[in-house]
Amino acid sequence: MAPQVSESALAGLVDDLAGEVLLPGDPGYDEARAVHNGMIDRRPSVIAQCAGQDDVSNAVRFGRETGLPIAVRGGGHSVAGTSVIDGALVVDLRRMHGVVVDPEAMTVRIEGGATMSHLDRACQPFHVATTGGRVSTTGIGGFVLGGGSGWLERKFGLASDNLLAADLITAEGKHVHTDADENPDLFWALHGGGGNFGVATSLTLRLHPLPRMSMVMLFFTPEKAPEVVRIYRDLIEAAPDGIGGGALYLPAPPEPFIPEELVGKLLCGVLFTYAGPVSEVRELTAPLFPVGPVVEMVTDIPYADLQCMIDDPPGLRNYWSAEYLRECPDAVVDVFCERGARIPASTATQHVLFPMGGAVAAGPSVYPQPWRTAPWAVHPFATWEDPAYDDRARQWVHDVREDVRPWALDATYLNFVGAEGEQRIVSSFGEENHRRLAAVKAAYDPDNVFRFNQNIAPAS
Repeated sequence: MAPQVSESALAGLVDDLAGEVLLPGDPGYDEARAVHNGMIDRRPSVIAQCAGQDDVSNAVRFGRETGLPIAVRGGGHSVAGTSVIDGALVVDLRRMHGVVVDPEAMTVRIEGGATMSHLDRACQPFHVATTGGRVSTTGIGGFVLGGGSGWLERKFGLASDNLLAADLITAEGKHVHTDADENPDLFWALHGGGGNFGVATSLTLRLHPLPRMSMVMLFFTPEKAPEVVRIYRDLIEAAPDGIGGGALYLPAPPEPFIPEELVGKLLCGVLFTYAGPVSEVRELTAPLFPVGPVVEMVTDIPYADLQCMIDDPPGLRNYWSAEYLRECPDAVVDVFCERGARIPASTATQHVLFPMGGAVAAGPSVYPQPWRTAPWAVHPFATWEDPAYDDRARQWVHDVREDVRPWALDATYLNFVGAEGEQRIVSSFGEENHRRLAAVKAAYDPDNVFRFNQNIAPAS
């Protein structure tokens, strides 16, 4: 049961914040506690909508002094639901979404509550970018600190590979800056360790030139899927690092590029994203066109527009997982397609095969991200509306994981999964890395205040 907070303590918090304090029953409280995943319906005791770094510090101090559990909400999805906890103080960063682009230094400084849309739209006029997620609504803080996998990763590396500096508020409410030279152990831990070490109020990332972006997206009827996915795999494995994308099964969404007669029908799609002109990616994908796609979209596209093409709507019920694969032989293609053909009916579920490799595999091996060596990843992404489908959708995700287990690493990208147990966390960092992370945790958060996450317990 959450501690009772006195009126005087709440009044002090209101006075200390430039932002707003919301309590149960206040206008805006229900909207502020809602998260992307419709399965999560929690009622925090206090929501501190912070307007800046000082607000974050004051909110954390308030939580410690009152004994309230502290959850941290960045800009985006919180699919696992850990940013909103019953009876807790929520340190809500979403008002902190400023982005400052320095095109001469090729860096960008982003506040902790910004989303990919804030970042990408700010960078677009300068024709620069850094690795972002695959939709515009992803929150940058959790994304980067968890590793950061997206369309540009084969070209520019993981998002965390581009992390240059961070500012955090610790569990004591103190500000700490970290980069490769200042607090280097903390900087290392932020490359995959998530929100375990403090509240990230700003991140500085490296930018890269991106003068052109293009895409080829093709959809096929399901019976062609095994041939399509094999061709896709072979093309990607021979492709330059500027090519990204994925193969997927999904019920066709009601988008302008989908013919009305196909909406809701199960299709197999392939997406090629390319950091270059459309003529080049069209040539690379030529072997797929004779197979007979029912939908073709071949175009140059600004990166920021690509990022919001397949935004998934908030409020649906979500259950995700992922497995990172040592290889993708025909047997993997077969089980991927067999399970894709059995996506639960009456859901908006997606079943995705992502290529890795390129700059991800060639990037730094010193960070706690053993999954980055995998050339492929399978991401079952179940979304649905009706709670009656909960068991069926979750079981389908579990079945996908079981299907590919013979080819899977022990490690996975934890931003793609929910609560899958402590051993899943340890194996995803590697045991030696996990011990080092636990030591960093003990130095910055010995009481495990920031525990509503893919948690790393502090070393004793």
